[in-house]
Amino acid sequence: MSTPNKDIEKVEVRVKWDPSAAGEPANDLDIIAATYEKDAPYGSPAYLVHFDSRSPDGTITLNRDSRTGQGYGFDEVMTLELDRLSDAYARVVVGVAIQQRDGRKTFGQVEHTAVQIREGYTNLAEDDFSSVAAATAAVVAEFVRDPSGSWGFHGTVRGFDGDPDSFTAAMGSRSR
Repeated sequence: MSTPNKDIEKVEVRVKWDPSAAGEPANDLDIIAATYEKDAPYGSPAYLVHFDSRSPDGTITLNRDSRTGQGYGFDEVMTLELDRLSDAYARVVVGVAIQQRDGRKTFGQVEHTAVQIREGYTNLAEDDFSSVAAATAAVVAEFVRDPSGSWGFHGTVRGFDGDPDSFTAAMGSRSR
């Protein structure tokens, strides 16, 4: 899933999944973006963008949010306008977390999951979460600004175990 693309300006991260079976708790996957400052690219995130939080400057937007996976196509879509992001930020990590309201649920328990990262009409990466089937959350992309100001993309799928809050605290760490 890795590509050496540089000079990334505007990307979409798209996630889809099937609804849960009748009578089962809803499958609710959430895209989360964590933005890191140039002075602390592996510290705590400067801010998070998710279903209940926006970027302060409007450069990262959750365009579509689903709590069930019902409907056609991609259920959640987030746009990252990296070319407009302040020079104070050097790294953006994007992940997907499964809400754990009704007991532990993993990617392997959610049918037909997929993530796609696109710049315009170009697919930078696609994955189905099968490599992290036992995880409850996963990092799916990392965007890093080089010294010249260009953004590069590192596609990766790294699984985590825990609720969305513990995931957001660890998703950008060096140790994973």
